[in-house]
Amino acid sequence: MSSKTLITLVLFAISAGFASAKDVFSEQIQPLLKEHCVRCHGEDGKVKGKVDLLEVSDLSTLKADPDLIAEVLDAIEYEEMPPEDEPQPTVSQRDALIPILRKLLHEASADPDAIPRTPIRRMNRFQYSNAVQDLFDLNVQVFTLPEKMLREHGNYFQPATGKMPDQVKAGSRPLGKSQLIEPRLAGVAAFPQDLRAEHGFDNRGDHLSLSPLLLESFLTLSRSIVASPDFQKETVGLWDQFFALPSDGKSDEPAEQEIRSRLRSFLTRAFRSPVDVPTLDRYTAHTVSLIAEGVDTVEAMKAAASAAIASPRFLYLYDGASGDSGQSISDFELASRLSFFLWGSIPDQELLDLAAQSRLSEKEILASQFERMIRDRKLKRFCDSFPGQWLQLDRIITAVPERSHHPEFYFAKYRASMHMMLEPLLLFETVLIENRSVIELVDPDFSYRSDLLKSWYRSGRKGKKTPPVVIPFDRVSLDDRREGGVITNAAVMTMTSNATRTQPITRGAWLTTVIFNDPPEPPPADVPPLPEEPEEGQEDLTLRERLDAHREHESCKGCHAKIDPFGFALENYGPTGLWRDKYENGRDVDASGVLFRQHRFDNPVAFKDAILKEKERFVRALTEHLLSFALGREVAPADAAAVEKIVSSAASDNFAFHTILREIVASQPFLSKSNPLSSSE
Repeated sequence: MSSKTLITLVLFAISAGFASAKDVFSEQIQPLLKEHCVRCHGEDGKVKGKVDLLEVSDLSTLKADPDLIAEVLDAIEYEEMPPEDEPQPTVSQRDALIPILRKLLHEASADPDAIPRTPIRRMNRFQYSNAVQDLFDLNVQVFTLPEKMLREHGNYFQPATGKMPDQVKAGSRPLGKSQLIEPRLAGVAAFPQDLRAEHGFDNRGDHLSLSPLLLESFLTLSRSIVASPDFQKETVGLWDQFFALPSDGKSDEPAEQEIRSRLRSFLTRAFRSPVDVPTLDRYTAHTVSLIAEGVDTVEAMKAAASAAIASPRFLYLYDGASGDSGQSISDFELASRLSFFLWGSIPDQELLDLAAQSRLSEKEILASQFERMIRDRKLKRFCDSFPGQWLQLDRIITAVPERSHHPEFYFAKYRASMHMMLEPLLLFETVLIENRSVIELVDPDFSYRSDLLKSWYRSGRKGKKTPPVVIPFDRVSLDDRREGGVITNAAVMTMTSNATRTQPITRGAWLTTVIFNDPPEPPPADVPPLPEEPEEGQEDLTLRERLDAHREHESCKGCHAKIDPFGFALENYGPTGLWRDKYENGRDVDASGVLFRQHRFDNPVAFKDAILKEKERFVRALTEHLLSFALGREVAPADAAAVEKIVSSAASDNFAFHTILREIVASQPFLSKSNPLSSSE
């Protein structure tokens, strides 16, 4: 039967429903899978990637496994499988299979039981600091956060204006301890930084547990916060409403009813939902008893506040039980999801008031609150957390190019990388504040450069000396597409190289993970690394030729076929991001390749063009990263339909950043939960 006839049958089956599609699957689609796929996925016991397609006997079997549907769909749609040396399906055959697989995935995703569970998790260190600052309305920092890679000077970040200034002043922690000099609570020591999940973020629920020892440490931390000599009326905006004595002058001891009223408001904000009566009774009784024992009222209220910010109800982020299957989250749960996603902190009073009225989940109200939050200065916390982790820029801190090979990289006791790392972060902030297309993250016509970076890109020289604390960055137009963006900048090129040479495999793995959210499998343990220096007889080989000989290992070919085109596309950028046409041995750099088996390129600009031809794939990956960050969990195949809808809506608005974020907030995964009651409950 012809491919055209097969397409007709599949489309008819889709329109008629899966009862008819079953016959199409068994008589036409399954033979196609057997012809092109089972040789590596089932035949003779081969099960590459843990995918055994011989076990898929009918549509119901496939529909019951959303993970498998997603894997097969991606492999066929993006032509990742079969391998290039195997017989390939025709374009018509692929086009026939894709819509039925997509419909199957959507059907499987719609099942309430398929909604991935967002695990209970504690706040990470960054969120805890922000939450305490907002709860008490502090005008100082709780403790210093070195993970804030881009440190703002002069309050340039003003999202309400919709415009980034032409010059900003910024700094970075690795530029020196002076970057951490800021008003903060004396006597409060920061916790160790929370680890980032592999290919993920530091807010992942499966990485944020709360052991008894850690809970005790949070109790010690909470006491040190309220005991700080800087925790006083001048620094605590909540002082008069919560800690101060009554203003009527009749008594030095507030009445029990007033204490109860203060605590009700405070605990509702701290716990992000109305405090229950038994809990309020407990806090009130304890505070009143302290005052009765002669404890000063302010100190008694501090004790109550300290207990609150060490309580699991404050520390934990979790959704209530959803019965036996998935359901919509409550308005209070929605308020927390919104605030921790965009502000990295607890909801403000406006969000809580709307939640109390059960209005926050109304479509128009939710949209208006999103617009308010996206223009608030607290959005800076999103920029302090998401982009640095998404781009894995922390890796540049440990990048130390060989000084004898790259003396220009070093100036005074600092490294050029400390300027480099701020360039992609400032680009991210600009695209966000100005609501530009996220495609400009890949191929912008502007950037922000310090004097050092301007000289660096022109000539590889250091430029004039700049103060290490506050660095002016100017907005500059880019007339060379080899520069700029989150891919072709000196920071990424430096951190994906080692001390002496570029690392195409590392660069390729970074690109597949960060830009297309398709991380490769770890390399086999029995494959030795490429020697740093060419072996005898290889001195005249290019790095590509050396790697060709190195990866003859059978188990390496599949991953390298995916990774290598990305890594070698950037070979014109040396170990510190400077352009080169030749290697040190005089051989020409070969940056040619084929992206996704479809788009040929021979230089980094053509590589960018190839990526732009697959821009929806990039936007989909970015959306998945953002959704994972918003939910504190991995994105699962059951989220695929929602991701597709977000990308489709964003496409109609030129992939504007705000549109993507707005659609995430309105998406089914963001508004749903799946926390079934346990059998013991």
